[in-house]
Amino acid sequence: MARIVIIEAGRTFPELARRWGDFGDWVRDGLGAADDEVLPVVAFAGAPLLAPQKMAAVVVTGSHAMVTDGAAWSEQLAGWLAEAAQWGVPLLGICYGHQLLARALGGTVGDLSGGREIGSLPVRLTAAGRRDPLLGCLPSVFTGQLFHRQSVLALPAGAQVLAASRAEPHQAFAVGDRIWGVQFHPEFSPAVMQAYIEHEKAGLLAEGLDPAGLVAAVQESPCGAVLRRFYQLVTAPRCPAG
Repeated sequence: MARIVIIEAGRTFPELARRWGDFGDWVRDGLGAADDEVLPVVAFAGAPLLAPQKMAAVVVTGSHAMVTDGAAWSEQLAGWLAEAAQWGVPLLGICYGHQLLARALGGTVGDLSGGREIGSLPVRLTAAGRRDPLLGCLPSVFTGQLFHRQSVLALPAGAQVLAASRAEPHQAFAVGDRIWGVQFHPEFSPAVMQAYIEHEKAGLLAEGLDPAGLVAAVQESPCGAVLRRFYQLVTAPRCPAG
């Protein structure tokens, strides 16, 4: 049986993993898939990647690594994503996965202008986003859970911007009707978002930010619906053309 492959591009902080699990767990739970419907692949540790035609869909998780570091495993994964896209495999990249997917398809990734974006922040759908089969399940303006230093500076050819925030013009993009990247974290709970802010407290203070205020501003986000909707899209029977 073809399964949804969860590509693990990194691990969360150990103290978070002990309490709540890890990126791959959060994605699996967000999809609402049964255990036998998903296959975790620990790409950052060099686990072998499947032939694209053997997969129902792919989700690439976030990571504390940087795409611009050009780690060998990441470069290999980028090439594999480009091949999977050619095969028409449904793809969803989250944060690091969003950036790597954009780069794999010809986009550019670099440091986010103005510094990191962190916390529960408003994200606005574009007109294309409101019509999109994946992101169209969200309100026109919604709260996104955000934690990133790098950004998709230039989208791949043919990509459409689906969402933007004040600091990040490329919060989400799509290429065709089977490839999506989201900079926000649909897998983060409010507790996880708060824990990330607390973990970064010293750095945030050094940057002139207010960790206590950011923690207090964390709220529930509807963007978890993106993972459930992705599961529905990739498991629904496809009608034959014509």
